Amino acid sequence: MRRLLCCLLVLFGCGVVASPVASAAPGILEVRPLGGRQLEVVVYSAAMNRSVTVWMSHPGAGAPALYLLNAVDGGESGGPWMRRTDVVDFFADKPVNVIVPIGGRASMYTDWQRDDAALGRNKWATFLTAELPPLLNERFGMSGANGIAGLSMSATSALNLAIAAPGLYRAVGAFSGCTQTASALAQTLIRAQLATFGADASNMWGGPGDPAWVANDPVVHAERLRGTAIYLSSGNGLPGPHEAINAPSIAGNVGVLLDRLLVGGTMEAVVGSCSSPLAGRLAELGIPADVRFRAAGTHAWPYWQDDIHDSWPMFAAALGA
Repeated sequence: MRRLLCCLLVLFGCGVVASPVASAAPGILEVRPLGGRQLEVVVYSAAMNRSVTVWMSHPGAGAPALYLLNAVDGGESGGPWMRRTDVVDFFADKPVNVIVPIGGRASMYTDWQRDDAALGRNKWATFLTAELPPLLNERFGMSGANGIAGLSMSATSALNLAIAAPGLYRAVGAFSGCTQTASALAQTLIRAQLATFGADASNMWGGPGDPAWVANDPVVHAERLRGTAIYLSSGNGLPGPHEAINAPSIAGNVGVLLDRLLVGGTMEAVVGSCSSPLAGRLAELGIPADVRFRAAGTHAWPYWQDDIHDSWPMFAAALGA
């Protein structure tokens, strides 16, 4: 019951602030080989005065980059993309650097106005757009062409990063995310989501009426996505192919199935209604987008794995991969 109430309030997912280190400028502190093309890269963020571990799938010099943002836990408590999907195997033969920052729980991957008692200093937009890409480009010989995708909480983040840093990302994917922040409902949901982690959303975008909530609404600023390849997806909460009792993610577990149907179904029903305004606004503006509103499906990782597979042709074309 506690998880149900948490998820219904939070909408999106559940992590640890990295420890501060002493350094004057952003830089790569360590590269740890994990076998094959996988690496862990420890990067110091001057903006946040902390180290951040980044997982990479590195094919060699000259390849573009695809950044994948984790869910609300920052990839720490529930697990990152690499544990929850087949991205390691899927990208093993593809000419693209796949980059997954670990951390950023409940941060919306944005720059907060003030430090937060629970989360510390959040300057994730600065880290992801200004600090990290130049370091990785130089160290690993990347082509400079970037794409970004997020799911659930970070779907909104991915869109906002593409809007805030025009030209940095050639393509953006938003999977099962509420792509609004300015409405009263969206603000209520975001505040509840952050409060679940003990954080105060007023430290992020201010109190009610602060213009930062509108400034970070992708629907309001949809025009600034023109020229960026866009993939937008969500389900509607009804049972889909991944809710069968014999589906790999269910594996015959009735409890898991019931949780998926009740919690994941309710969450995705809300998300689906929250995604449609962006799709409508993009259509009004004549901005092309690959919109995948599934006829069924819950708020669950198997669908986001499908989204990675389905969106890859778009990303590959945009990135020249």
